[in-house]
Formats: sequence, C-alpha cells, structure tokens
Amino acid sequence: MLRKTPTMENVVLKSIENRIGTITLNRPEKRNAMSQDLVRALLEVLDEFEQDTAVKIVRIRAEGKAFCAGADLGYLQKLQQFSEEENLADSRQLMSLFNRIYEFPKVVIAEIQGHALAGGCGLVTVCDFAFSVPEALFGYTEVRIGFIPALVSVFLQEQIGASRAQELLLSGELISASKAAELGLITSVVPSDFLEKSVLDFAIKLTNQNSGNSMTETKALLRSFHAKERKLALDYAAEVNAKARSHADCKKGIASFLNKETINW
Repeated sequence: MLRKTPTMENVVLKSIENRIGTITLNRPEKRNAMSQDLVRALLEVLDEFEQDTAVKIVRIRAEGKAFCAGADLGYLQKLQQFSEEENLADSRQLMSLFNRIYEFPKVVIAEIQGHALAGGCGLVTVCDFAFSVPEALFGYTEVRIGFIPALVSVFLQEQIGASRAQELLLSGELISASKAAELGLITSVVPSDFLEKSVLDFAIKLTNQNSGNSMTETKALLRSFHAKERKLALDYAAEVNAKARSHADCKKGIASFLNKETINW
C-alpha cells in the first residue's frame, strides 16, 4: 500500500494505488464524526481525485471502530450559537458534499467497517456502491434528537423509494447490515476479515473491465433523470435543515444528547 498523505490536519488521509484513489476518514477518537474541517477536507480531496488521471475509482473508508457517527459533539455545541445565515451556509456545505459524491464523475465505493449513523449514513447513501461488515448498524437517527434528516431524504428517496425512505427517516431506527442490503441502501455484506479485499477486488474489476468514460457517462445519465427536481429539493432541504436547528426541540435534543440525558419527548 502506498503511504497515505494527510490533509486538513490529518482528519482525512488520501492515497492512490492501482488506479484506486482511497479517502480515509481519520478521526477514530471521535468515531469519525463529521466536523466542518472533515467536510472541507473531503471536498478538497474529491476535487483532486477528479482531476487526477491516475484515479479511476474512488474508495471511501475509515479508521477505528465506527465508519462515521454523524455530527461531531463540538460541532453540535456550535450549532446552538450559529446565526440563521451561518446555519444556512453550513447546511449548504454539507449539501455540497453529499451532492458532490452523488454526482461525482468517477465511481465511488464505501468500505464500511463499523456503524454509519445520521450524517454518516447519509455519506453511505450517496456512494455508488457500499460494502459492509455484518456487525455494522445503519440509521438516520436525527428525529431522536429533534433534528430533521432533510438533505439525505432527497437522495434516499431517489435511491430506495419513498416508502422505504419514509420508514427509515421517520422511525429513526437502527437497522442491521443485512437489512440495509435488503432495502438497497448498501450493496453487499462481507465478513470483516475480507472487507478490504472484497472492496479492492471489486474496484480493480471495474477498473480493468469497464471503460472509464462509459462509467462516467452512464452515471451522468442516471443522475440527469431527476436533476432539476433534485436541485430544487436540495435547496429547500438546506433551508429546512438550517431552520430546524433553531427549533426548541432541536435545542432540547442536542442539550440532552450532550449531557447524556434520556430525552423525554
């Protein structure tokens, strides 16, 4: 394996080998929770990999036990102090990341070695393929803390259908990897000892057997089908996301979560 190059104070690592560009979430002590720096770093590396002709496939993985546990605790604390304009700008940055991956001109594969929750599950949703260990749990848990899974709802409905998306988003329930595969949220469940090999073998197969231009154009075609509606929905979802942060329920939920208190709704 090539040496991984750090970026944005090491919150993300990147490497390229066998025409596979690997992005590694590198905040294991925070369960790879999504901070503003992490979002910016991911966007930065995606920009680099798009322009790099040595990269044909992109792999997103993570260090530590969790793939991504959603929003960072420090970030949640800052949310309560944000102005309406700051919240909207922040919401649009996360929207940009999700949409960037969803419309990225190269195939993106998620390698999920642990739980993917809330925004972390959103990250999985927008990847083209996702391979998970059996032990991983998935869930859009925002409603449990008085928040709204606004941005991911746009992509999730498009990926697995309105009825199944509604079930996951309104319940906030955690589901197993096998259930996630059954719903179409992820591609495959593989034993943890074979996760990396399975992902790399699949990526190499795509690299060697498929035309890069054909995959790019096919993905662009698929994403074009609902492009206008998606853009309008995302713009509205970003506003809903930002507005929800100032609601009393969200403030109560975040405070209870940070204080590790049981929330009585």
